[in-house]
Amino acid sequence: MDRDFAERFAAEWIAAWNAHDLDRVLRHYAEDFEMASPIIVQVAGEPSGTLKGKAAVGAYWRKALRMIPNLRFDLLAVLVGVGSVTLYYNGARGPAAEVFHFGPDGKVVRAYAHYA
Repeated sequence: MDRDFAERFAAEWIAAWNAHDLDRVLRHYAEDFEMASPIIVQVAGEPSGTLKGKAAVGAYWRKALRMIPNLRFDLLAVLVGVGSVTLYYNGARGPAAEVFHFGPDGKVVRAYAHYA
């Protein structure tokens, strides 16, 4: 993973969320990506906490944006791994970290959200 790519990804991802532009957010993800979050259980009613594919995750995020109309993320740190990036930020629920695993095309194939 390249630090420049990670920084660009982070800046664009945060900007897309802060603009509440779901289409722009989803451009970062592969069609069949998998998202895991404890909030999925509450918002989407999926007991596993995992959704797969842009349609399912997009519907979940659309509902979340309606529930939190003033949603804003403030980036605190970009952590670079091997084929992955972790964004540490303040969000609607306080401190959060999301781990993104990337495919060879630079699109997110798996993401994991963590909350304090």
